[in-house]
Amino acid sequence: MAGVEPSKTRQVYLVLRDRIAGGRLDHEGTLPAEQALAAEYGVSRVTVRRALAELEQEGLIARRRGAGTFVLGAGGAKPIVADFSDVLANLVAMGRETAVRLLAFDYREPSAAIASTLKLGAGEKTQFSVRVRLIDGQPFSHLTTHVPQRIGLTYTEADLAARPLLSLLERSGVQIERATQEVTAVLATPDVAAALDVEVGSALLGTTRTVFAADGSGVEHLSALYRPDRYALHMEMVRTEAAGVRRWATVLAPAAGDQITRKAS
Repeated sequence: MAGVEPSKTRQVYLVLRDRIAGGRLDHEGTLPAEQALAAEYGVSRVTVRRALAELEQEGLIARRRGAGTFVLGAGGAKPIVADFSDVLANLVAMGRETAVRLLAFDYREPSAAIASTLKLGAGEKTQFSVRVRLIDGQPFSHLTTHVPQRIGLTYTEADLAARPLLSLLERSGVQIERATQEVTAVLATPDVAAALDVEVGSALLGTTRTVFAADGSGVEHLSALYRPDRYALHMEMVRTEAAGVRRWATVLAPAAGDQITRKAS
């Protein structure tokens, strides 16, 4: 459509969606007129109109001719909020509540970097998969995983499409002990943008995670990309003091009956 700037449309949509979700636009209140919004965000009216159409499609607003645009509340796809201090347990629980679309599944030789991270032997292959997770029928994460072939052979493509990967790893007899994770900001490539239903170049929350078994071997390498409007990381923090130095410490989520522990960071 002439006059529509896709990236700016997305920006206006995300800002308004965030204002609605955060309660900064009252339920059943009205939005400013298109002309006022266009002036506020420095975009054309047609760009604002396209952003409003996306909000209306998600059930967040209702546009009534001659009456204005009304806020219906933070409906639509509710975001996943993941507890950063208990990532592994959270992922299993999240898998039970969401649907998955399997885009790729095969066995291949990984890159040298992934092979080194997983501590694979020379020539050892990995099971490669690409999945998209959805909540309320809307995509929110794009997951690319490598699992050592000897472990991947214990479950099928159908299993991976139906069950969380971590539960499949544990079913195979792997005793998962720890994981390392890095969080970054990433721009959506064309294939990822299509899978997550966002504009090419949209900002995504990216995480790279390596999961290790009790014997120290790597059992999963994950590259995950999340829509920031549908996924967020959460952590509890406290101030602690050791050897006269005060610092922030994350509060680790306790298992049933356990006391809360803290990890300095």
